[in-house]
Amino acid sequence: MTFAARDLAKSSAFFIAIRRLATELTAMFDENPRLMSIFASHQRWLMAQLGLSLHYGRDPGDPAKGLYAGRFVANAVEHGIASRNTAAAFIQEMLAYRFARHSDNPPDNRMRPLEPTDVAVQSVVKWLYAHLAILDHLDGGARAAKLAADPALFARLQPAIAQGILESPEVRNPGETFNLFTWANSGGVVMDGFIAMIEDFDPDAPRTLIGPISSTDICQRYMISKTHLKRLMNKAAAMGSLGFETISGRNTLWLSQGFVEEYLIYQAEKFAIIDAVFHRETASAEPVKRLTAVP
Repeated sequence: MTFAARDLAKSSAFFIAIRRLATELTAMFDENPRLMSIFASHQRWLMAQLGLSLHYGRDPGDPAKGLYAGRFVANAVEHGIASRNTAAAFIQEMLAYRFARHSDNPPDNRMRPLEPTDVAVQSVVKWLYAHLAILDHLDGGARAAKLAADPALFARLQPAIAQGILESPEVRNPGETFNLFTWANSGGVVMDGFIAMIEDFDPDAPRTLIGPISSTDICQRYMISKTHLKRLMNKAAAMGSLGFETISGRNTLWLSQGFVEEYLIYQAEKFAIIDAVFHRETASAEPVKRLTAVP
């Protein structure tokens, strides 16, 4: 059975699960900061999903329907993800860092389709596997095992997942503070890092304590300048989304209830999209599952 986003967002079990995901995402960033920087801002993450969907969703019978620089740029503009210049620069960056390459077997000498390299694909497969494993943890399913047993399943899942993400207002625009962080370079992974630090969470509390943080450590780990990090933190503080209070003589970071709720809404909608696509591609339609919150 598939999960409903509204039920996931209300579940304490789901919060524990996404805190675990946040820890895994920051660890993935540590393993390959250059590659994972693609996912460190919402705009770049959406462009990566779009590019992969054009590649895996191509029609073998229509060579013009693959991943081409011009087609990618046009789609990025059409979906409101980026300007033509930003989308074109993203493609060039992916080629320069060898996360994408021109196909060795073009359908026509006049056409130059692009394709993701193995290292890029492996990273996104790992990202998807982590999400499926968390869904399995919530209901005892075997989604991650199915993906591991059938790697070709990723090619069937990815275009539909990307389409769901690109068409979801909750994923594209979950809230003002979330957008502040995720539309900034490395801001998304900084936010994941904050969520991963939460130890005690009360959804009814106006503030959630994170603990003391080191700006120097954050900047070094997530490849973000001190000036950029300070700007993000100051803007979020002005919005009432985070702040510091003195506990035992130390400045302790807190996140507002609204900030955490935005993160939860985003994650719940994303997980519901992934779950629905997985079941649609691997099994017959099943009823929506209602997840009961763990006390």
